[in-house]
Amino acid sequence: MARLYADEGFPKPIVDELRSQGHDIQTAQEAGKAGQKIPDTDVLAFAISQNRAVLTRNRRHFIKLHSQTPSHSGIIVCTEDEDFLGQASRIDQVVAAVGNLENRLIRVHRPHRP
Repeated sequence: MARLYADEGFPKPIVDELRSQGHDIQTAQEAGKAGQKIPDTDVLAFAISQNRAVLTRNRRHFIKLHSQTPSHSGIIVCTEDEDFLGQASRIDQVVAAVGNLENRLIRVHRPHRP
């Protein structure tokens, strides 16, 4: 299972579900990093120092950071999706399929709705 760092804006219900699936997740709140307006570069640096992949909905900034800092423990960017259990399942599936997240940018999209 993956070692992940959920940034400040990442929904707690998804974190809880991923934990129930066996993932090791630290949140920004648990790390004492919430409410401090920490720049995304520092969020990524902290995750790297903890050997954790960043889990975020801040897609635009972290996709750009991946190109600027290609050496990291992984970045998983997700679209907004209120189906928390579904999104947790999609994250779990992609992590299992990819295996090693090191230096990888993973995109998890909300399914299209008719």
